[in-house]
Amino acid sequence: MTKTAASLGISRRSILSTVAALPLLSTRFFQSSALAQASSDPLASWNEGAAKQAIIAFVRAATDASSSKFVPQEARIATFDQDGTLWVEHPMYTQVMYCMDRVPVVVKDRPGLRERQPFKTILTGDREAIVKLSRHELEEVLFTTLTGMTVDQFSAEARGWIATARDHRWQRPYTDLTYQPMQELLRYLRANGFKTYIVTGGGQDFVRMYSERVYGIPPEQVVGTAGGVKYGYTKDGDPMLTKEPKLLLNDNNAGKPEGIHLMIGRRPVAAVGNSTGDRQMLEYTAAGDGVRLAMLVLHDDAKREYAYGPAQGLPDTKVGTFTQALYDEARDKGWTVVSMKDDWNRIFSFEGAGSRAHQ
Repeated sequence: MTKTAASLGISRRSILSTVAALPLLSTRFFQSSALAQASSDPLASWNEGAAKQAIIAFVRAATDASSSKFVPQEARIATFDQDGTLWVEHPMYTQVMYCMDRVPVVVKDRPGLRERQPFKTILTGDREAIVKLSRHELEEVLFTTLTGMTVDQFSAEARGWIATARDHRWQRPYTDLTYQPMQELLRYLRANGFKTYIVTGGGQDFVRMYSERVYGIPPEQVVGTAGGVKYGYTKDGDPMLTKEPKLLLNDNNAGKPEGIHLMIGRRPVAAVGNSTGDRQMLEYTAAGDGVRLAMLVLHDDAKREYAYGPAQGLPDTKVGTFTQALYDEARDKGWTVVSMKDDWNRIFSFEGAGSRAHQ
């Protein structure tokens, strides 16, 4: 990882609302399926407690044909945020890391940017200076690094980046840092007739490139922030799509239920998120008739992952903010708040099993 990427402290949720997805191809199949298959407990990485019981009770009610809460299989739609819900989002969203790493490449092709802000600041790797960049400046960086290429060129370049990029803390590929309990939940729901979707404020094209390999979710079941593309032809007359700096869908906050309606066409019966950007998706899901599951992951385990909120007195953050107001709304409305520290005995597939089995 370059110094530039590692030194960031910028919020993707505040800036990627204007940006299309970056393509990214994982080289791994969605992780540790063998672990779940070998266990008699499909939710083995979940400690016994209210969160695990809420999941089991929901699935039992939704799939019991004799129950008044029965959900027909075609209506069993479950939506999941990605960043901070399915994989690590701290200290910075993977997409932003990619964009910042692309700045030197873009500057090489366009030397005039080297002395122009905000590119000049980003090239210094000075964290204090970078975090002071305005939203407008960051949008300029993202548009400059993410547009003008064909979709195929973009995919090839991103594939090369993800093959070598490593998370600074764990020194592993970013696609290794998915949460084992959430992988189990995805499989448990699918085993019971649910169709699982990713609904993310991140880039739609970006997530679609690896969602099937990493999570078992095909690209057509990914809804994300989407940018425009333009149809055209190469010099040889072959058809192509070119990425343009045009926003089609801001799939964050209220954009999540709007995107669900546009892309899925059914109100979910289950929704899982971790931040204020997911609030409207959970509200929309919970407002439907019949049995519902609304869950929020609280990052409160600084030792095994990260701790941030500022709900419950946790450190404040610009990345994946979980406010006290959201926490209170969850409690008032009966949503399930998942404590990463207390409810998960394993966070990653490479972590020792049962490390927090007894709290």
